[in-house]
Amino acid sequence: MTDQPDPSRFAHVRDWVFDLDNTLYPHHTNLFSQIDVKMTAYVSELLRLPREEARKLQKELYLQYGTTLAGLMARHNIDSDDFLQKVHDIDYSWVSPDAALGEAIKALPGRKFIFTNGNRGHAERTAQQLGILDQFDDIFDIVAAGLTPKPAQQTYDRFVELHKIVGSDAVMFEDLARNLVVPKALGMTTVLIVPRNFEPTFSEIWEKDPAFDDAVDYVTDDLAGFLTGTTPRG
Repeated sequence: MTDQPDPSRFAHVRDWVFDLDNTLYPHHTNLFSQIDVKMTAYVSELLRLPREEARKLQKELYLQYGTTLAGLMARHNIDSDDFLQKVHDIDYSWVSPDAALGEAIKALPGRKFIFTNGNRGHAERTAQQLGILDQFDDIFDIVAAGLTPKPAQQTYDRFVELHKIVGSDAVMFEDLARNLVVPKALGMTTVLIVPRNFEPTFSEIWEKDPAFDDAVDYVTDDLAGFLTGTTPRG
């Protein structure tokens, strides 16, 4: 399931911006499930709740505040560094190296960024395991964002200002359509990454955002193949 990119529509792109989880590595890797379990355990320990209640609260916080961290900070004033360290203490061997993706990113003209609601350490370890860390100019993480997660307008504004990015010269890759609304408004080309062989009936394993479909220019389940197709030699 891939929209074929027209290289002429990407010839102007100078900044390539990538979300991390379920974007740079495939959804079926399921790496984020480890973080999810750690977050539930953190909420359970913090508030002395049974796991089932902690899980329910965790999801409520995510829906209301954008991330579990933002919700816990707002309601319980937790130490963000402690939270980020504990929930990202996971097994990165679940991620397989992706030489094809590394070559595709390396071939892109201009700058490349990781823009994640996770922290820098998690992004670095994940990208290192993928074998693509050296291809990026910088990582913009939740700390750089002032702990305000995507899709908040101010977070994108902060990223764009820091790196002097012109929206019309940039493209953003994301697995959540709602996180592409602001980039689209900023003039960026937007690409939604979906699971391999995605079917609409998979709603329980992928957060489809039909209300935000207008924010999506392209859809693909093959990031490396899509990137290769953006260049004439692809």
